[in-house]
Amino acid sequence: MSRPIFEVIALTALDAQAAQSGGADRLELVTDMAADGLTPALADFAAIRAAVDLPLRVMLRIRDGFGAGDLAELVTRAAALRAEGAEEFVLGFLDQRGDVDLPAVRAVAEAVAGCRWTFHRAIDHSADRAALRAAVGELPGLDTFLTSGAAAGVAAGGEVLAGELAKSGEPGYRQQILIGGGLHAEHLPRLRAEGFDAFHVGGAVRAAGWNSPVDAAKVAQWRALIDS
Repeated sequence: MSRPIFEVIALTALDAQAAQSGGADRLELVTDMAADGLTPALADFAAIRAAVDLPLRVMLRIRDGFGAGDLAELVTRAAALRAEGAEEFVLGFLDQRGDVDLPAVRAVAEAVAGCRWTFHRAIDHSADRAALRAAVGELPGLDTFLTSGAAAGVAAGGEVLAGELAKSGEPGYRQQILIGGGLHAEHLPRLRAEGFDAFHVGGAVRAAGWNSPVDAAKVAQWRALIDS
């Protein structure tokens, strides 16, 4: 059995170096966690890329919430990041009804054609997550859903997560489930026992929330718990 994936949110090159030192497998790059994570500046991406050799998944979101906002600007930023060397991304958009905004998702996915990408926790806020999976499940490059199973987090979403894992391999369920959002260390034994093999944290590996940097020792503690 391969080692579980452990993804850590990084805002800076120092975050990225600490995460790599602690044993992270992959980083999600964002800025402005007060807005739940937006697209980082090109210079910040370049600095992080130069600082570590981990795979980097770059957030494509230019405003708070799950609407696409200015789609032309988003596509332009995606193109600039690709030109700078970005190879993996994170995206996902809902319309005002809570349904997947398929035209926006398709447009951005086309802008990063040839790249692997994650559909993020917009799925946990959607009106119908099964319909969302069916709509986006065959889009090129999509290999991961970041989800806690519920808008309220992992503690509330366990039954949904288990049900989706049971459908692995079916249309809309071929992608890896990356568990994140309200994920705590005490959740790991049950989740590992159920067969989940990919985990995502941000604030949990910082000493004092988002105003403090990633702590390599905390990353190492999570790494050990995930691998145990």
